[in-house]
Amino acid sequence: MPELPDHPISSRRRYDHFGTSPDAESVVPFRDPKFGGGILYERGWTRGSELRAIGAAARTLAVAAILGLQAGCTPDPSTLDQIRARNEIRVVTLNVPTCFYIGAQGTEGYEYKLAKQFAAELGVKLVMYPVATERAMQAELAAGRADIAAAQLTPTKEWRRVGEASTPYARIPQLVVYGKNKTRPRGTLQLESAKLAVRAGSPQEQTLEKLKRTVAPTLQWVQTAPNNADPLADVESGEADYAIIDDREYSFAHHLYPNVELGFTLTDDRPVQWIVRRGAHELLTATNRFFRNAANSGRLAKLQLEETGDQRPFQYEESREFQAHLSERFPKYQPLFEAAGATTGIDWRLLAAIGYQESKWNPLAASGDGAGGIMMLTSDTAEAMGIADRTNPAQSISAGARYFASVREKIPERIPEPDRTWFAVAAYNVGFGHLEDARILAQTRGKNPDSWEDVRDQLPLLGEERWYSLVKRGYARGWEPVQFVDRVQRYLTLLEWQPGDGVAAVRPAPTTDTEGEPGA
Repeated sequence: MPELPDHPISSRRRYDHFGTSPDAESVVPFRDPKFGGGILYERGWTRGSELRAIGAAARTLAVAAILGLQAGCTPDPSTLDQIRARNEIRVVTLNVPTCFYIGAQGTEGYEYKLAKQFAAELGVKLVMYPVATERAMQAELAAGRADIAAAQLTPTKEWRRVGEASTPYARIPQLVVYGKNKTRPRGTLQLESAKLAVRAGSPQEQTLEKLKRTVAPTLQWVQTAPNNADPLADVESGEADYAIIDDREYSFAHHLYPNVELGFTLTDDRPVQWIVRRGAHELLTATNRFFRNAANSGRLAKLQLEETGDQRPFQYEESREFQAHLSERFPKYQPLFEAAGATTGIDWRLLAAIGYQESKWNPLAASGDGAGGIMMLTSDTAEAMGIADRTNPAQSISAGARYFASVREKIPERIPEPDRTWFAVAAYNVGFGHLEDARILAQTRGKNPDSWEDVRDQLPLLGEERWYSLVKRGYARGWEPVQFVDRVQRYLTLLEWQPGDGVAAVRPAPTTDTEGEPGA
């Protein structure tokens, strides 16, 4: 499928607003004078060119080593010394939810957060960049453009040709999943008579090969191309009975495939490791020491818990809980929301609904990504809005309202209400760039990019590689803004329905109908 071109439904410069770009001080797109920068130059590579690059780089390194020995010259500085001298460590990865992606508040992902901690421990800057495939990662490592490859990797003979593996820093259970209307599998032998889907060249395919050699000789499976649809899509559509998937990947992917359920967990889990470029012995030692200390201190366990796709599970008792918080917490904050609504022209009840979804009106609330306060602002957003204390309810609500108003101003005025408001609420959660990606997907697929109902169906596609690889901002947890908007709508309705002397006694700020008219 070809890449999507820029589309006139929005200005592309808007992608750089509202926290969708990586932090320039912590993530620097790596640029090579020969090839260009990051993933852009990888997309044109073929498998043959990648293999030739790996081979050429290996031959070059070998010749250089021989010449160095013959000349009897002083040994070159170690890789660790080189990293400290240039004040940066270069890490190549993949743009996938379990590793590295651009979220609403900047760069996110388990591997990114690990690499950021490692760079801080070394006292250098982190230069982390994604490429298209594992084979492209191997080429980067072999050519010396990257010091470390980090993408939930399990070493294979191809990886061992270009680098050395660290000690495992996690072990990921391997799950067998099935279609909701199919018979649930409960053991390995049931897989022999079923149609299995697995991504070609993946660790899961290696797992199946081992099962076939040891306990299930008649096991067969269908390979899904590495950059094609997810194997779970084959199970969802009925083209396959079962699929094998990492537990961590499933925590993200099951939002996209509601008809796919967990069958059982395979006996062997999968070790994941970083690959350090060959010959970098001191760097490998430092990497192993970092993982050992992170495990002993509990940092690894905490990060693994934070970096899943289920950080905020749906609460079925939310209405009852909301009513309790409405009577116990909200009265002291209602005047602050009213004042913020009067200042910005935003319905104060909408601001209160957003605040409840973000923090349950708890001024001390904090998230794993550093956001905090009633409106869950990051430190960067708080600074941009001119406030010093995010835990101060008045400052947080005022800044959150002004930030939301600034996001809403970026939504084209031709979009009618209430769609324009729901677009703004979604952008407040996921970032403006990802929202624009979803609108472009909507128009490309024959839908209306100015309709919230049409765009909300496209947002979850940003979690699928075959779609997010075509858009500018890449992967996003696209189901989250959909859930965010749905909940804000419910809380807004509950606020509007309050009887008696409660919030309904205060008239909402008037809305201007002309805001959504074309050309307004």
